[in-house]
Amino acid sequence: MKIATAAYPLDVLTSWSAYEDKLAKWVGEAAAQGAELLVFPEYGAMELATLAGLDVAGDLEASLHAVSDRMPDADKVHVRLAAEHGVHIVAASGPADTDTRPVNRARLITPTGQIGVQDKQIMTRFENEVWDVIGGNNLQVFDTALGRIGILICYDSEFPLLGRALSECDVIAVPSVTETLAGYWRVRIGAMARALENQCITAMSSIVGAAGWSEALGTSYGAGGIFCPPDTGFPATGVVAVGEINSPGWTYADVDLAQVAHVRADGVVLNRRRWTMQHGRDTAAINVRLR
Repeated sequence: MKIATAAYPLDVLTSWSAYEDKLAKWVGEAAAQGAELLVFPEYGAMELATLAGLDVAGDLEASLHAVSDRMPDADKVHVRLAAEHGVHIVAASGPADTDTRPVNRARLITPTGQIGVQDKQIMTRFENEVWDVIGGNNLQVFDTALGRIGILICYDSEFPLLGRALSECDVIAVPSVTETLAGYWRVRIGAMARALENQCITAMSSIVGAAGWSEALGTSYGAGGIFCPPDTGFPATGVVAVGEINSPGWTYADVDLAQVAHVRADGVVLNRRRWTMQHGRDTAAINVRLR
């Protein structure tokens, strides 16, 4: 399949039609290049808060609920575009209200109109201590016409056991937003590590540029990237494709899921299969005094 991962700038939207036009342009461009799986970034939906006015968009609490209110309509736009272009879309995540506090929710939308929901599992300090966003549903393995797809939202990609829960996936999408280059590299390293240990493809997307109207987002640094196990038939670097830092647009890569299956079955190394060998050993470290 061909994957497109976004380096996506946030805009001040003047109308709902402006949002529809922006999304149609992005999806249409990727589809025209033959992309079948499109990955938008974490909290990319926050630009919807500007439709309620900059005072709402700049208020941390108000912006959460303003975006949550718009998400059902945003999903309808994604469903229409996915059907029109015959693509699968990991829609930009955003806050979704629950009975208690909002969760950070991404959706996988198919050309047939099905919507799979994946919530972030582990909150960053800002989400936890300032926004009071909470973890949501369990991790999901989505069985699609393209293959098995999972989603680890940003920080989630930095935790090996969350990645292991998606070890049946051929592709793991990693929507992200990071306010520093260090944050970008933390997520990228996490995405590459998950590709190594699960012997799969990971597809990272990022928000890029300034969103001065948002106290939460400010300026973001990132790039699109598609990563792989550095094994037979794949690049030795573990990098299939990567975009230029903070350059808006799509990063594309063709990936062969038959090659994923081959590496898992008969690779130079067998990280995914050998994971369970850890459980047969005493993995507790021993404190050895050398002074």
